[in-house]
Amino acid sequence: MFDILVNTLGTAGAAAAGSGGPMGFILSLLPWIGIFGIFWFLIFRPQMKKQKEHQAKITGLKKGDQVITQGGLVGKVAKVDDVYVEIDLAKDVRVKAVKHTIGDIIPPGGTAAND
Repeated sequence: MFDILVNTLGTAGAAAAGSGGPMGFILSLLPWIGIFGIFWFLIFRPQMKKQKEHQAKITGLKKGDQVITQGGLVGKVAKVDDVYVEIDLAKDVRVKAVKHTIGDIIPPGGTAAND
């Protein structure tokens, strides 16, 4: 029974693809459209959503926020500029970092990773 179904579908697909008509072209593109759709919903769309959330966090950055840089430094924001952020890491230790290298903002009352 399964062999008959496979042979029937195989000859129908070969006939449609061999006809050279527009239907054969559409059927040959259908798997590629499906693959692109899978990539879109599993990879590209979540990545764009994550990027928008990060951009919103960076835009809302203000003095006094406790942050973690992508390099792993934990500190408190001392000054916010359009491009740069000055971060207090310890007493008399201030680092200037690019705003987009801020990995995450620690919520108030939260603990750092090494505490």
